[in-house]
Amino acid sequence: MDRLQDRVVFVTGAGRGIGRAIAERLASEGARVAVTDIDPATAAATAEALGERYAGPCIGFEVDVSSKASVVAGVAETERRLGPIDVLVNNAGWDKVEPFLESSEETWERVIAINLMGPLHCFKTVLPGMVERGSGSIVSISSDAGRNGSSGEAVYSAAKAGIIGISKTLAREMARYNINVNVVCPGPTETQLLEEVTGGRPKLREAFTRAVPFRRLGQPEDIAGVVAFLASDDASYMTGQTLSVSGGLTMM
Repeated sequence: MDRLQDRVVFVTGAGRGIGRAIAERLASEGARVAVTDIDPATAAATAEALGERYAGPCIGFEVDVSSKASVVAGVAETERRLGPIDVLVNNAGWDKVEPFLESSEETWERVIAINLMGPLHCFKTVLPGMVERGSGSIVSISSDAGRNGSSGEAVYSAAKAGIIGISKTLAREMARYNINVNVVCPGPTETQLLEEVTGGRPKLREAFTRAVPFRRLGQPEDIAGVVAFLASDDASYMTGQTLSVSGGLTMM
């Protein structure tokens, strides 16, 4: 199925985990994928692997979403090598689990810079071109923590809730230009970031698993399929929506 044939897709945080699964799924559906990540080695390796596996061209390079200049440079590189961006996937994220009163302002600033300012930089850089062309799709990865809150993730929850609020507003503002803006909220998902967040605490991991009605953690591919749907014409009449992909952890 080539629902995304020849569409140019810009995915942040795509060197590993959920972002890599998203990049692979979109490439498998015919997209021309820009794999961006703060780690240039993983970005390049992922792009090379996808380029060998699928027909569409894939490129990989460093983008630090917390830097507007880095995002601008990455978008310019993508459009120079692949063409105008049809789909933006805001996936890059970071967290540190700890009680709010034990957290530092430095941690707050990093969480907000990556999880909230990062998507803002991407919105601001990519949307003008989409508006000019009169088409486009944006899918941002938030979190169920942004819908319900999560112990030990106060600032992260606030930043992820911010993505939902911004996306709903942009969905209203951009509808006249035939641009749809939607959000996916994963629950606990098997990624290297989850390993870093749980920090060798098996009881925390077990608690995450027990909380999910399916009694398993999500897989990156579970998220990727929903992103591919929202990026495709199958979701052309959907905008401003927030979909939880969490095994029933959040139902609303």
